[in-house]
Amino acid sequence: MEGRATVSTPAALPYYVAFSQLLGLTLVAMTGAWLGLYRGGIAWESDLQFNVHPLCMAIGLIFLQGDALLVYRVFRNEAKRTTKVLHGMLHVSALTIALVGLVAVFDYHRKKGYADLYSLHSWCGILVFVLYFVQWLVGFSFFLFPGASFSLRSRYRASHIFFGATIFILSVGTALLGLKEALLFKLGAKYSLFEPEGVLANVLGLLLACFGGVVLYILTRPDWKRPSQAEEQALSMDFKTLTEGDSPGSQ
Repeated sequence: MEGRATVSTPAALPYYVAFSQLLGLTLVAMTGAWLGLYRGGIAWESDLQFNVHPLCMAIGLIFLQGDALLVYRVFRNEAKRTTKVLHGMLHVSALTIALVGLVAVFDYHRKKGYADLYSLHSWCGILVFVLYFVQWLVGFSFFLFPGASFSLRSRYRASHIFFGATIFILSVGTALLGLKEALLFKLGAKYSLFEPEGVLANVLGLLLACFGGVVLYILTRPDWKRPSQAEEQALSMDFKTLTEGDSPGSQ
């Protein structure tokens, strides 16, 4: 785009991003393979309805949430508003898919007469979903809705980043709890005998941990943060001066 300075991309960043995508796509594919090979596949109106839950959570709360967090590292030269919209839409997609997974498991339990919300996995899962929903609502109100002031956005930005990373870590941990719970329910004592399903699921768990670790590594590298474009800094200064009547300090 004419008049827009191009920000150089750190040499190693594309490789780490590509590696994260390889891990993420592999864990989604392996989740589908695990459910297909050892759990009978997925279907809504049958005993296979429960299997919708782990697949939706792997896609939504793990893969798409991780990709949403990486948007500001990957799209370094695009307009800030475009990047914000993409970041928000990926989170909406993740929330929607996760909601389908929640409905699936609660509906399955209702049909079977099983108890709800008694395990640590279920408690953590509800906590993660509620925090994720609240995080999206607050983030939309501060960064996409035009009513928030510049100073308010600046003060909240660090908290938004912290809670985003924390919720992602909780999502990965909750997924690992759910995976272990599913294995123990079905395999029981056979789990210690290196059953093929147990080995496959253990590899899936390692992929979950590795994907989470790579995403967090990319996020926490200070030199990989998206630098402010010159026009963004100018607009921020003008906006703060007009709305608050003072000269903005450095961000």
